[in-house]
Amino acid sequence: MTDFLKLTGKRVLITGGTKGAGAATFQLFRDFGANVITAARSRPETLPEDAFIAADLTTDQGCISVAEAARQRLGGVDIIVHMLGGSSSPAGGFGALSDMHWHQELDLNLFPAVRLDRQLVPDMIKQGHGVVVHVSSIQRQLPLPESTTAYAAAKAALSTYSKSLSKEVSPKGVRVVRVSPGWIETEAAVRLTERLAAQAGTDYAGGKKIIMDSLGGIPLGRPASPEEVANLIAFVTSDRAGAITGTEYVIDGGTVPTV
Repeated sequence: MTDFLKLTGKRVLITGGTKGAGAATFQLFRDFGANVITAARSRPETLPEDAFIAADLTTDQGCISVAEAARQRLGGVDIIVHMLGGSSSPAGGFGALSDMHWHQELDLNLFPAVRLDRQLVPDMIKQGHGVVVHVSSIQRQLPLPESTTAYAAAKAALSTYSKSLSKEVSPKGVRVVRVSPGWIETEAAVRLTERLAAQAGTDYAGGKKIIMDSLGGIPLGRPASPEEVANLIAFVTSDRAGAITGTEYVIDGGTVPTV
């Protein structure tokens, strides 16, 4: 029986591929035989040096350097997976967010994708094929006012940009897909869970319940694993998903309560 997914030889750029779901996606693509490079500020010791580009993707020059390195090392790209994202804004609602916080969230969650696409998607159009995955978040639909307003707004902007890009480039052979995770049980999420559990005087399961309750509940009863998110991304970038573009795939265990 032939393998269901074939990514052997695909030239892949994954941003933020050193931690969490990004690291799981990086490893899965390598396991499938793709030629993968990733970019972040610093390289983990476990990551091969030839698969890593050191760059600050929150800057225009950082994105330019990553695009140039991708062309030099891979000879171009067939797949771009924009995993980079996160939030460092303080809690306290909208009033706690300064212009600096808003700029930080946009610089991390929107502009790296916009800038790298501007650099690399024209090359995809010239070669007549390519796939771009924008990793958004259910926060774009389900923001938490106490702590994620700016992050959620940045992810909403990313999703709208992604849809518009898909309408422009899909007729030219380039598919654009969004993947929107809910809570993922990454290393950082584990640390947060442990901290909340300690503060509440409960165990790890109790800490997970605190987080799930803050999201309004997860019908599946658990967060997604980084590997499950990676599996979805691998599918939508494969030829098996060749007719899929301009749409969004949510992986949240049923967290979003509406259709």
